[in-house]
Amino acid sequence: MDWSLNSPVVRESEVTRAARRRSKKVAFPLAQDESPSASSTTPARPLLRQTPGSLLKQSFTPRSALRNPDVSAIVGTGSRPSRFINTPRPKSGPSMNLDDSDWTNSLYPSPVSVLGDGSFTEEMNTSAVMLKEDDPGEAASVSLFPDFLQSYLRHSSSALFDLLDEYESVCQEKVSTLQKLVQRSSSSQQKSSKTASITWLLQQEMVTWRLINSLYRDRVQTAMEDGLMMDITTPSESEKAIMEQFFQTDSMVRQSQLVVDWLESIAKDEIGDFSDNIEYYAKSVYWENTLHTLKLRREQTSASFSRPLVTELDPDAPIRQKRPLADLDREDDARLLRYIYTLIRAGMTDEAQRLCKRCGQAWRAATLEGWKLYHDPNIKNGESELEPVEGNPHRCVWKVCCWRMAEEEQFNRYERAIYAVLSGNLRQLLPVCESWEDTVWAYFRVLVDTLLEQELRSSGLSHEELEGLPREYLETSWTMEKVFEELQATDSKRVLEATKEHYHIVQKFIILGDLDGLLDKFADWLGKTPPLPAHLLRFMSHLLLFFRSLGLQLKDEVCVDVLKAYVSLLAKEKRVELIAFYVSHLPADVAVTQYAGFLEEVTENDQRRRCLELAGQAGLDVAAVTKTVVETVRERDAEEFTHHDLTPALDTGTTAEDQQKIDVIDWLIFDPAQRAEALKQSNAIMRKFLASKKHEAAKLVFAKVPEDSMREIFRQWEEQGMDTPQPAEVENAIREHLCIHAYLEAHESFNEWFRHMNSPPVKPTPPAQAKFTETVAYEMKEKEYKLEFENWKGRLDVLTEEVKERIYNVLLFVDGGWMVDVREDAEEDSDRSVQMALLRRLCLPMMAFLLLTVLQRAERHQESLRLAEIIASDQHRLYEVFSKDELQKFLQKMRESSLLLLDKGLDPLGYELQS
Repeated sequence: MDWSLNSPVVRESEVTRAARRRSKKVAFPLAQDESPSASSTTPARPLLRQTPGSLLKQSFTPRSALRNPDVSAIVGTGSRPSRFINTPRPKSGPSMNLDDSDWTNSLYPSPVSVLGDGSFTEEMNTSAVMLKEDDPGEAASVSLFPDFLQSYLRHSSSALFDLLDEYESVCQEKVSTLQKLVQRSSSSQQKSSKTASITWLLQQEMVTWRLINSLYRDRVQTAMEDGLMMDITTPSESEKAIMEQFFQTDSMVRQSQLVVDWLESIAKDEIGDFSDNIEYYAKSVYWENTLHTLKLRREQTSASFSRPLVTELDPDAPIRQKRPLADLDREDDARLLRYIYTLIRAGMTDEAQRLCKRCGQAWRAATLEGWKLYHDPNIKNGESELEPVEGNPHRCVWKVCCWRMAEEEQFNRYERAIYAVLSGNLRQLLPVCESWEDTVWAYFRVLVDTLLEQELRSSGLSHEELEGLPREYLETSWTMEKVFEELQATDSKRVLEATKEHYHIVQKFIILGDLDGLLDKFADWLGKTPPLPAHLLRFMSHLLLFFRSLGLQLKDEVCVDVLKAYVSLLAKEKRVELIAFYVSHLPADVAVTQYAGFLEEVTENDQRRRCLELAGQAGLDVAAVTKTVVETVRERDAEEFTHHDLTPALDTGTTAEDQQKIDVIDWLIFDPAQRAEALKQSNAIMRKFLASKKHEAAKLVFAKVPEDSMREIFRQWEEQGMDTPQPAEVENAIREHLCIHAYLEAHESFNEWFRHMNSPPVKPTPPAQAKFTETVAYEMKEKEYKLEFENWKGRLDVLTEEVKERIYNVLLFVDGGWMVDVREDAEEDSDRSVQMALLRRLCLPMMAFLLLTVLQRAERHQESLRLAEIIASDQHRLYEVFSKDELQKFLQKMRESSLLLLDKGLDPLGYELQS
C-alpha cells in the first residue's frame, strides 16, 4: 500500500524514528521448530502494494513499509497503475443508461454475470479445447490443485507472504482464463453458468488471499515488535503528526484502514481502465447545453422559450434558484457523479479530481481536496528555507459543509454519497451500497473517519466547527465487531444473503482475527450436505497450512478434519501426485490410516511403487502404511474360522475378494526391509484360506512371497551387527511359513497322485472271431498296454512314496509339530494362537485321511496300520487333534485294512500267521 499517492498529508522520512523503520527487512516467524534465516526476510508491512489509497488514509501508517516511499509531494496527482495491469474489465462499464441499479450491477457483476474482457478476437487453443468439455470451468481450473502445492513447496520454508502473493497470482491467471471461457461459451447457457460460478468462487478466493496477506503482514510485524516500541513524544504541532502516531499505536484503526484499502482494490480491479468509458463525453466546459440555450435566449425573444432554466451558471445556481439545467446537462451531470463516486469507491480520488477538471468542473475537484490533514513543517524546521504547508487548515469547516451537502435531498443520490464518504455520513452512504463489499467498505470508511476525528478532538487540536456534526457521529464507539453486527441488521436482502456466502464468512473472521470462530465454521461446513466445492476445500486446507506456518494456535481436531476431507477429495479425483504431501500434515496415526485407505484402491504395480515413493518423500511411515493396507484388506469381510468339514457345500473357488487379499501382499514386497512383515501378513491370509479349503488361493499367496525372503531376513539381521537370535515373532513367522509350505506341498502331491491314480491306461478288448490281421493288431496293442501299465504302475509307486513322505512331513513336523511355535517369548497374539490351534484340528486329520486313502488304494494295508500307531503315539499326540467322529471313521478304515490282510492269509496287523 503506497500511502504517499492519495493521502491527506505526506510526512518526511525523518519525522520519527518509526518512519525510518519503514524500509527495513524483518524475518517472518516460521513454524515453532524452525529458526529464522536471512532468506526469510521481507519488508515490514508492505500491506497492499499498489492499492488505491482511501480518502482518510494518511501518507504514513506507522510500522508499515513502503517499497518506494515518495515523501516529496503533498498529494500525488499522477495516475496510479492498477494492481493487475491486465485485469479485464466488465463488458459494459458506466454508459448512457441512467438507471442506478443497472449501472451499479454493470460495475459489480453477480456470480453468474459475464466477467472479463469481451475480446472475441483473442483465440486461445486451450480455451477452444476446454469449451468441448461438459464442464469447461471445472476442466480449466483443475490445474490449481498442483499449482498450489508447487507454490507451497517453493515458499513455505522461507518467505511466507511471498507464498500468499503467488496464491493470489495463480488465482488471477485462472480467473482471466475462465472469463474468456464464459464469453466464448455463451451459446451453451448451462456450461457458461457453471463456469461463471467457478470464476466467481476463484475471484473471491483471490481477493481473500489478498486480504490475508495484507492483514497478517501487519499482525505478524506487530507481534514481532511487541516490547520493542520506542518512546515517542506525543506530537501536537499538527493534525498530521497526531494521525501518524495514532496509526502507529492503534492496531485496530490501522487494520481497519487495511480493510478499506482491500475493498477499494477489489473495486479498482473490477472497473479496469476507466478512461475508455468517459472519454467520449468529457469536455472542458460544463453545462454547455444550458449555456447554449441561455445564449440563444439573449439573441431571441423569450416568448419562444417556455421552459424555465437557471439564469446563472455558478455551481450553486440550480439549488439557489431552484431551477433545472438543460436535460442533456442533467444527464451528463448524473453520469459524471456516478463516475466520480465509482472512482472514490475504488480509492482513486486523484483520478476523480482529474475527471472533474477534464469535464470543466474544476470547482468540484476542489471540493474533493479539502479532506487533507493540515501540517506546517516550518514550525520545528530549523532550516532558513521555508517548506510548503500541507493540507487544509479549515478542514473542519469543510467537513461540516460536506455533511450538510450529503443531507441535502435536492442533490443527486451519488452526489450526496460522494460528500457522505468525505464527511463520514454513513446514513447517506449506505443507500448506494449495492453489494456486500460496498456495504463493508462504507462501514469501515466511517469507522476510520470517526476514530480519527475522535483522536484529533482528544488531542486538543480539533476546532469548534466540528460541533456542527451530529453527536452520534462524534461520540460513536466503533469496533470491527460492531460493524459486522450492523451488517447482519441491514435492510438489503442482497447484502444479507451475501453475508452467508462461504468466502464472505471467511473474510469476516479474518478481519476480526477470530480464528477459533473461523474453524468452528469450517467444522460446521464439513458436516453439511451437499459437500463443499472442491476449490473451497483446497483454499481451506492451504489457509490452515499457512496459519500453521505462522505458528498460530489452531483447533487441531478441525484442522485434521479439513485436511482429511481434502485428502479424500484428492483420492476421489485420483490426484496421486498430491495426496502424500497433504497426508503428511496429519497426525502420524491419522496419516497412516488415511494414506492406507487411499492405497487400497491403487491396483497397478507401477502406480503402487510411485505412491510409496511419494510417501517416502513426504516423510510418511511407509512401513506402517503398507502394513495397515494389508491388515485392513485381509480383515475385511472375514469369514468365520470354522471346521471346513462341517461345511461340505462351501465354495472353494477363488473369488474377487480373495484375489484382492492375494494381491495386497505386493505392498510388502517392494521394500526388502519388509520381508519379515510380508511373511507375517501372508501367513495370516493363508491361515484363513486353509481354514476355508481354498488351497489354490493359499498357493497364490505363497507364490507372492519371494523365495529368498528368509535369506534376506537373516542377511538384514547380520548387517545390523546382531549376534543374538532373531526376534521371537520373526522366528515363529518363518516356522509358520515353512509349515504352510509343507502342507501345500503335501496337498499338491496328493492331487497329482489322485489324478494319476484315476487315469490308468485302457486295456484293449480282444476282437471276436478276429481275422489274422486283427489278431496281430490286438497282440501289438496288448503289448503296448502292458508297457504303458508298467510305466503307469511305476509312476504311481513313485507318487505314492512322494505323497506319503510329504504328508508325514506335515504329520510329524519337527520341533513340536505342525503349526506349533517354538519360541514362546513372542508378543502375545491371541487370534493367531487360536487360528493355529484350530488349523491343526482342521488340517492334520484331513492329511491323515488322505494318506490312508493313498495307502489303501495302493494296497499297502500294513503301512496304513502303522499310521494308526503314529496317531496313537504319545510322542506326537496326534490323536488330540481328532474329533470323536473322526476317530471312529479312522478306526473303521483300519478295520477294513485288517480284514483285507486276513483275506490274504495274514494276521490283522499284516504279519504272517504263526503255525
